[in-house]
Amino acid sequence: MSLQIEGTAWLFGDDINTDLILPGSAFLLPVEEQIKYCFSANRPGWSDLVKPGDIIVAGENFGVGSARPIGNVFQKLGVAGVIAASFNGLGLRNCVNYGIHVLPCPGASKAITDGDRIAVNWASGQVRNLEQGTETTGKPLPAKLIEIAEKGGVIPVLQAEGLLEDAE
Repeated sequence: MSLQIEGTAWLFGDDINTDLILPGSAFLLPVEEQIKYCFSANRPGWSDLVKPGDIIVAGENFGVGSARPIGNVFQKLGVAGVIAASFNGLGLRNCVNYGIHVLPCPGASKAITDGDRIAVNWASGQVRNLEQGTETTGKPLPAKLIEIAEKGGVIPVLQAEGLLEDAE
C-alpha cells in the first residue's frame, strides 16, 4: 500500500453502521463469503462492483455499532481506505487494525460524487477530486496509526517485531 493512492470513490451517507457494512446474517460465515454481503442492505451488489484500490467516502459517524471485523472485509475486497466526515472510534480502529487507511475529512462527501476518481495522501490529509478539479484536506491520523495501516495491520506489525508467531 502507498501513502498516496488514486482510486474510484464510492459514496455513502451518514451513520453507516457495522450492521449495514456486515449484516448479522453474514457475520459467522467464512470471510470469503462475508464479502459478498458487504453493504448488501443499502447497496445490493456493491461487493461485485468494487475494485482493488477503490476508496469509500462517507458522511458523519462511519463505523458506529459493534466490533464486527469491517476492516477485514474491506481488506479482502481490496478497498484502499475510507474517508468520512467523522468516524466512530471502534470502526476507525477496526479498519486500521486490518491495514485499511482512514481519513477524517469533514465535507469530503459533499465535494465528491459517486464514481469520481480521487487521489488521497493519507499522511498529509490532502484529497484531490480528479474529475472536478477540486481539493479538500482532512485531519490525518497520528503517524503510528498510519504506520500500522501501511504495514498491513496489527498482526503483520506484531509478527515483524517478533511479538507474535506466524499462524502458518
